[in-house]
Amino acid sequence: MTRLNIVYPPTFSFILLISFLMGCTSEEGEKSEKMVEEVKQEQTFQNPILGGDYPDPTIIRDGKDYYMTHSSFEYYPGLLIWHSTDLIHWERVAFALKENIGSVWAPDLIKHKGIYYIYFPAGGTNWVVTSKSPEGPWSAPVDLKLEGYIDPGHVVDEEGNRYLYLSKGYVVALADDGLSNVGKPEPGYQGWEFPKSWSTECFCLESPKSTVKNGYYYQTVAEGGTAGPATSHMVVSGRAKSPLGPWENSPYNPIVHTDSREERWWSQGHGSLVDDVEGNWWILYHGYEKDFHTLGRQTLMLPIEWTEDDWFRVPAGVSAGDPIRKPAGSNEIAEDVLSDDFSGKELGLQWQFFNLYSPERVEMENGQLELMADGNSFENSSPLLVNAKDRNYEIQVEYTLEEGATAGLTLFYDEQANMRISVDTKQFTVYNQEHRKISESNQLGKHGFIRILNDAHEVILYFSADGKDWQRVERTIYAQGFNHNIFGRFLSLRAGLFAFGEGKVKFDNFIYREL
Repeated sequence: MTRLNIVYPPTFSFILLISFLMGCTSEEGEKSEKMVEEVKQEQTFQNPILGGDYPDPTIIRDGKDYYMTHSSFEYYPGLLIWHSTDLIHWERVAFALKENIGSVWAPDLIKHKGIYYIYFPAGGTNWVVTSKSPEGPWSAPVDLKLEGYIDPGHVVDEEGNRYLYLSKGYVVALADDGLSNVGKPEPGYQGWEFPKSWSTECFCLESPKSTVKNGYYYQTVAEGGTAGPATSHMVVSGRAKSPLGPWENSPYNPIVHTDSREERWWSQGHGSLVDDVEGNWWILYHGYEKDFHTLGRQTLMLPIEWTEDDWFRVPAGVSAGDPIRKPAGSNEIAEDVLSDDFSGKELGLQWQFFNLYSPERVEMENGQLELMADGNSFENSSPLLVNAKDRNYEIQVEYTLEEGATAGLTLFYDEQANMRISVDTKQFTVYNQEHRKISESNQLGKHGFIRILNDAHEVILYFSADGKDWQRVERTIYAQGFNHNIFGRFLSLRAGLFAFGEGKVKFDNFIYREL
């Protein structure tokens, strides 16, 4: 009989199933093994919990509901709010930032006295937005005038005093309303000195997140640098009896770390703790998937256990690459999809502009997206993007051109690092990193279909008159190098639409399909 390898505690029903298997024939055994696998899948999850570029997660539980947001960098609108009821299945509910104030780095989402706050750095300073509901509306951003620091983390002491932890181990007091700082940042928790022999980018103490439990104030911070070698990033922790210290380091540091480049998940770090509805604890953090840095830093989750002396750690033998028992909570969320038939009255929450926020360019008419052409070249046209989440996928769309417009599909890291197929009334053209690779005469006129296939970084581009018979445009482009370690900026290779020149382009039935 095939040996069963179950990595979670067996339930009573699972024990009954194993007992049943003991008496199975060979044919029955094959069916029973399938039953075992189905039970295993029902009771476990596999990382990532959010595939694609969702780094620096910050999460809260509000009753039976969980809300989470991430760094949004140069993608606008920014600070996408996610909702879940089981920590596994997530739905998009709102954007908290619709005013472009710069590249948005690691935020901290909290709830205080019935108000939701997101503290975040952008444009060289730190900001806060507020709302009475995660679904919004969210306030305009308020400048906290804290320059030179990143990654603010909010904490409240027993007397109700509010503070922000900051990068480099600093802390600053906040006003009672949380909308301004009081005094100057002062030195606080200085982190954990990891061995100098470890392969990292830098010390880089950042992303301080606060947890208050059993009389202790815990800081969960990131160190080691967010990219670079596989073993760079990590999660470490310290605690104190006061939010201002003195601090002691956890004996279990690093809490999360990639030990070897043979692991599936690289540069694991930047953690945020949350408890589920049954009192179990979890850490959400990010990591790059080995060989797929183009997808950016994906959101991962591991269970947390508390020791008798009030430290926390990941249970022994649990790894981000393994099946893990599911958290408590029921799934009430539909599967997240990136495809869009444009039948809504507003642009879907899967879409973001790059660098410029230009909602005036978008109209939803007759089940189509009408995108106003912008700029005189692709480099200044601000594409409309979705966050690709799979190793292998394809995208396609139907288009209708107005005279003077150029449209297309792109896999886009930034203005330099991208590949695309563009179409105007004269030709189809393939570009790679601003360089034209090849052109073919447009025999279709102003209407047609275009498609991009990304097969484990091998990118192939097509056009079609009817969306059924496809003509391939040579050449194949290899995309593995389109990532932060090559181009910087903390971005990912995203998929989307563009239009520049004059007039409008009508797009219909955008399809994103995992292969």
